[in-house]
Amino acid sequence: MSEPSQQRERIPIAAPDVGPRERARILEVLDSGHLAEGEQVAAFEAEFADQCGTAEAIATSNGTTALHAALEALGIGDGDRVLTSPFSFVATANAIRHAGATPVFADVEPATLNLDPDRAEAIASDEPLDALLVVHLFGLPADMDRFREIAATHDLLLVEDAAQAHGASYRGRPVGSIGDVGCFSFYPTKNMTTGEGGMIVTDSGSVASRARRFCNHGRSGTYDHVTVGHNFRMTDLAAAIGRAQLERLPDFLSARRANAVCLTAGLEDAPLSVPPTPEDRRHAFHQYTVRTDDRDHLRATLDEAGVDTGVYYPTPIHRQPAYDDVEESFPVAETAASEVLSLPVHPALTDRDLDRILAATRAGLRSG
Repeated sequence: MSEPSQQRERIPIAAPDVGPRERARILEVLDSGHLAEGEQVAAFEAEFADQCGTAEAIATSNGTTALHAALEALGIGDGDRVLTSPFSFVATANAIRHAGATPVFADVEPATLNLDPDRAEAIASDEPLDALLVVHLFGLPADMDRFREIAATHDLLLVEDAAQAHGASYRGRPVGSIGDVGCFSFYPTKNMTTGEGGMIVTDSGSVASRARRFCNHGRSGTYDHVTVGHNFRMTDLAAAIGRAQLERLPDFLSARRANAVCLTAGLEDAPLSVPPTPEDRRHAFHQYTVRTDDRDHLRATLDEAGVDTGVYYPTPIHRQPAYDDVEESFPVAETAASEVLSLPVHPALTDRDLDRILAATRAGLRSG
């Protein structure tokens, strides 16, 4: 007889793994008495830049402030127009508005749900734009060669929102290193965490300098404030956690990818769409997102079986009340919002967990 679902431990959609290595680093910072900007932040920036293959990295308080500061450092502001995806977390578009610019949306690709380069090219050819902000959704890199071509042809800045794509790569290049700047988030559910935190990466020394200044009250010296900035700084406590997590990132990614392979194999003949894995891209599997037109029934079945799921995202950005001035329709994004369902893929999953997820998913599809 099967074990009643209510008596089994639930399988969470995310499971941040902060262990002895992180605790030891935190204690080192506490013992040092230097809790804010210090050696840990500088070391974390250097190590993260090395991981991404960029010359510079600037730590921030979260992923949203990383995007905002990056846009400011690139000179994006009032009157500028930045093309981005309507199918992302709202912070992507909010950062554009925080910088004083206007978000312009183009629809997404049906297969990858990343920004569609053909639609982006059409808009860039027809309307004035200043930058592209490309999202690597769920950890799958966007088609960066196409976006580099579009940016070069139309003289646009190119920003990567890699908040979900730590360790992903496009044709052998780490995401974040391909555009003018790349931005990451270290929220607890991400592939690596600092509790809250973000990072900007770039090869431009001048962009890095402006970003650092903007994140630190516009400061160029101890009390020399040459521009108006914010306090977007990362603490040494967060950086200490981040350094330990960065050391563990390869193992985290290996487990996520192995779990994704298992889920895809188990759902190969199921009546749903599994995440695509183009040969020229290395997926980081922040989320394992399937698509089905019976999403709500499948989610209820998984919930009854003790499997947590997520819907990222139920409402596209252009349909949010905060963006009710956007009149365009983006049918691919709108359809995706009604179909996507993310299954657990995190490194803490056991073989038994994976079997339960697959069994419950197949049961939900059969009964739908």
